[in-house]
Amino acid sequence: MFTIDAKGVYYKQLNESVKKAIKNGERRIKLTNVCGQYYIADGIKEDVLIEVEGVPGQDLGAFMNGPTIVVKNNAQDTLGNTMDAGKIVVHGLAGDVLGYGMRGGKMHILNDVGYRVGIHMKQYKEKVPVIIVGGKAGDFFGEYMAGGILILLDMYSLRSADEKIPMVGNYLGTGMHGGVMYIRGKVDLGICGKEVGIDKLNDDDKKLLKRNLEEYSKDFKLDLDEILSVEFTKLYPKSKRPYGTLYCY
Repeated sequence: MFTIDAKGVYYKQLNESVKKAIKNGERRIKLTNVCGQYYIADGIKEDVLIEVEGVPGQDLGAFMNGPTIVVKNNAQDTLGNTMDAGKIVVHGLAGDVLGYGMRGGKMHILNDVGYRVGIHMKQYKEKVPVIIVGGKAGDFFGEYMAGGILILLDMYSLRSADEKIPMVGNYLGTGMHGGVMYIRGKVDLGICGKEVGIDKLNDDDKKLLKRNLEEYSKDFKLDLDEILSVEFTKLYPKSKRPYGTLYCY
């Protein structure tokens, strides 16, 4: 594996080094001593593996179309911004606004995430973006969601049980008009946006959920049977045009 030491390296130089390594034929790249550098792997289209040791900065994997990024620690905000294809795996926490406008690919987060995760996710034909969160999520989870799949487990949270923090914040699915969410456990309709409907899983939902969670479990070496031992709740948009009459008189 080709190794790049990121200690003290400005983000522009680091990203130039990554792109140069790929151009030279490297397909497995390890970045060590990463500490807040922005835009890692942004816009890269090649099928490469990038391992990140340390905590990357914002917009990791933005606009990317192919790479697999494995973060061995926590990550910051706006991962996978307008991501088109590929995969991001985070062995820790992640911040706010993950998958903004995400159009394809997968994002697997082991622990908790912040606010507005999955905002404006969208899909087209075979491109169906997927975000799976193993811990808790903040407010506006799935806000303005137009497509794709969001899965929340509330199993691997780093929050103390004494804090009594709910699995997901308020305004769940506000403005949702496409896609689907699967939440492990029961969901209070009172925390949801008015655009959201709640239902039990049908057979197709169960197959879809199991297929995605099998891959997630392998990434983190988790027990799939344990994850599936609790019933999930399905959240769906009641309308494809929730604000269609907002400005009509």
